[in-house]
Amino acid sequence: MATNGVHIIVSGRVQGVGFRWMTKMVAAKLHITGTVANQMDGSVEIYAVGASDQLAQFEAAVKASPTPSGRVSDYQATPLDPVPTFKNFDVIG
Repeated sequence: MATNGVHIIVSGRVQGVGFRWMTKMVAAKLHITGTVANQMDGSVEIYAVGASDQLAQFEAAVKASPTPSGRVSDYQATPLDPVPTFKNFDVIG
């Protein structure tokens, strides 16, 4: 099964609403590795690596906001090439 990676930047109501921690829970459920971090401009940056079908499910969950009180107003995703290796999915920053 091919492993793919994506770099995601989301903005909207994505800080102070549990967005990073809920993203981590979704990643764990789908066996996605990578990182999620708040950015100084109010956005959230995500690096995600996993099997194609799980990665697609992960991206859909992030777009829809994994937390009920969050709202994604802008979503930008760029494929990662080469695909980095992460051991876990970590909340950083």
